[in-house]
Amino acid sequence: MKHISILIPQGAILGSLEGSRQLLTQVNNFFRMRGQEPLFNVQLVGITKETPLSGGSFTANADLLIDEVKQTDLIIIPAVDGDLRIAIEKNKDFLPWIARQYQGGAEVASLCLGAFLLASTGLLDGKKCATHWLAANDFRKMFPEVELVEEKIITDEQGIYSSGGAFSYQNLILYLIGKYAGHEMAIMAAKVFAIEIDRKSQSPFIMFQGQREHEDETVRKAQAYIEEHFQDKITVDHLSDLLALNRRSLERRFKKATSNTVSEYIQRVKIEVAKKDFETTRKNIYEVMFEVGYSDVKAFRTIFRKTTGLSPVEYRNKYNKEVMVWG
Repeated sequence: MKHISILIPQGAILGSLEGSRQLLTQVNNFFRMRGQEPLFNVQLVGITKETPLSGGSFTANADLLIDEVKQTDLIIIPAVDGDLRIAIEKNKDFLPWIARQYQGGAEVASLCLGAFLLASTGLLDGKKCATHWLAANDFRKMFPEVELVEEKIITDEQGIYSSGGAFSYQNLILYLIGKYAGHEMAIMAAKVFAIEIDRKSQSPFIMFQGQREHEDETVRKAQAYIEEHFQDKITVDHLSDLLALNRRSLERRFKKATSNTVSEYIQRVKIEVAKKDFETTRKNIYEVMFEVGYSDVKAFRTIFRKTTGLSPVEYRNKYNKEVMVWG
């Protein structure tokens, strides 16, 4: 029997905590229905016996405290909310325990913003990790040694797992069920809980808002110019001349401030405008393409798919309300 420790951090988001417990215990029910022994021993593990959640609206009761768990097979770190630096400080007692358990052979999975707690252990240094796309900029600044893969729903590296935003934690739990209990059990759980099991990317859900939380005023001017002139063919050299800054300095400072190269930022701004057009208008691909400054339909399709994980037509069909009603 595999021992699974679902942590109860202060500030834990109840959905990912209880949702994980429900999925895993349902697998035990599947085994019982077949006349077999349950596979998982699922326990809630806390720093204290009672942890208030959702501003005190709910209370999670721990089955065990961390000092009482000498060995476990899998640790699940639920998502947390609020100020993430404060969340890390409040839950710092978990961190050395997680690291010790991993060194002792346990696997570790973070759900959504739980990645901030996992990264604080140092176990993610040099590894890939996913988290909610809204927190991507903060994560990169706080944990530069971790390779954030913003578009991924799931990562799996050396017994360390992570999931992307919000309800994508369900896909990671299904993935772990498949790994421990077999693909058939994962399919059954997906059907019972009505979860799309084959989601691989959160790119279609990412809304690019520009990285403004920095102090470089020159880079802010470059960002503003790009956002105001998205329909033009903007080059790095043109921006350099405009800002009276040599190209190399601009690219270095821009990357440091925004975590994007200038060219990446230009592309992402253009694609974000194109996405809004596909969501809210009946313009065809050529009209949208020209409005955001592209003249080569193949290049536009390629960049659009790379950014969103969908073709322009697939994106419009998925998110345009008129297409959804009348399509």
